[in-house]
Amino acid sequence: MLMDDMGWGDLGVYGQPARETPNLDRMAAEGMVFTDFYTANPLCSPSRASLLTGRLPIRNGFYTTNAHARNAYTPQEIVGGIPDSEILLPELLKKANYVNKIVGKWHLGHRAQYHPLRHGFDEWFGSPNCHFGPYDNKETPNLPLYRNMDMIGRYYEDFPIDIKTGEANLTQLYLKEALNFIGRQHNDDRPFFLYWAIDATHAPVYASKKFLGTSQRGLYGDAVREIDDSVGQILAHLQNLGIAEKTFVFLTSDNGAALISAPNEGGSNAPFLCGKQTTFEGGMREPAIAWWPGHISAGQVSHQLGSVMDLFTTSLSLAGLGRPHDREIDGIDLSPVLLQGKTIDRPVFYYRGNEMMAVRVGLHKAHFWTWSNSWEEFAQGIDFCPGQTISGVTTHVQQEHTMLPLLFHLGRDPGEKYPIRVTSAEYQGAIQQILSIVQQHQKRMVPGEPQLNVCDRAVMNWSPPGCEKLNKCLTPPASKPWKCSWPH
Repeated sequence: MLMDDMGWGDLGVYGQPARETPNLDRMAAEGMVFTDFYTANPLCSPSRASLLTGRLPIRNGFYTTNAHARNAYTPQEIVGGIPDSEILLPELLKKANYVNKIVGKWHLGHRAQYHPLRHGFDEWFGSPNCHFGPYDNKETPNLPLYRNMDMIGRYYEDFPIDIKTGEANLTQLYLKEALNFIGRQHNDDRPFFLYWAIDATHAPVYASKKFLGTSQRGLYGDAVREIDDSVGQILAHLQNLGIAEKTFVFLTSDNGAALISAPNEGGSNAPFLCGKQTTFEGGMREPAIAWWPGHISAGQVSHQLGSVMDLFTTSLSLAGLGRPHDREIDGIDLSPVLLQGKTIDRPVFYYRGNEMMAVRVGLHKAHFWTWSNSWEEFAQGIDFCPGQTISGVTTHVQQEHTMLPLLFHLGRDPGEKYPIRVTSAEYQGAIQQILSIVQQHQKRMVPGEPQLNVCDRAVMNWSPPGCEKLNKCLTPPASKPWKCSWPH
């Protein structure tokens, strides 16, 4: 279960004071909560590519080299997508006869060769992009929703989202797809992988009529409450079918809450610094809950450093499959953590585009580069760290610290407010260890071909497969590729 822009501070179990997530909190009480779980990138597309490949975005190609340390993703005009050379989790699970379904947002390329059914999934209900719009279908086409390989309509046209009220029935549709798929695989006695990647908490936020106006936290809270209810129904369905003890469930988010959309349409990363788009803790550290009755003991809290990339390796292990040996895999197998309560030493690398921005080893985090967002964006009211200015840390220019990294102790200072003095013994000891790890990491780093460099309006969702049946094909403009601009 991959949430979209949901922050560490959005769940009751992580301290959200309204405690409006009873089902997620119960899931945590019945399983294992991770306090130190990370995404592989502070933006949606690269983190999703990493979850499904077990590899950092710079390895799997989900980054840009158009400018230094820029976040990039897959808007409609992007030419690239997940390369055929990458091996995705569902492709490997097929070797153990798993049936694989994605529900919701794909975001790994919208051109036909990048669709999920060409990369190991057997079924798909959802969209290649997020629910932006509405568009005019002349300058920019409205986004398609797919059932398997054919579009079945478009956002705002056939699948309404009321921009004024936030009302939309999409989460309910995604819930029904999940319940139906689980039931069918149970009836057929088939092992299954369900990738439930809903996007209700990504601005523009939406919720169904039943949940609108029910939260103390406004529209964003309404969306979270509906997600919480849906998770409760899915877990109850597994229990009612008698397959809960056969089913490993993991919930996390693709990146930190989008503070630029707060407070009305954005979540909380408290107590961490900044949010989505940044490699501070608020952009990279995510809520994470593992649930597997009869296998994962209830009521556990793990301080294991985890990553979305670990879900790739861990899932293969639990399915009795080995990891690929012809490529570097960054995810580790968390099954000893989940099943035996162990901890595994490992670093966490924080990348932004083509640059390693920071590294965490133990409780220490070293920043080699700092940058929140540009002065140009900031002057336009775009702020990824609202109300959190820290001199020399939340910089509006790309600040290099490679000769003398900024060092924080995340146990004492999770908000990254107080850099450790460079003359201290603590600094000297921690930096020496971190620099050794970084050196080894960089020796093994072979970047993949960047997929997010080229844009072209001709490749947008003008005429997706299946549009002919619906009389919804649009005429694309002439191809005029350009170098994508990534200001952040």
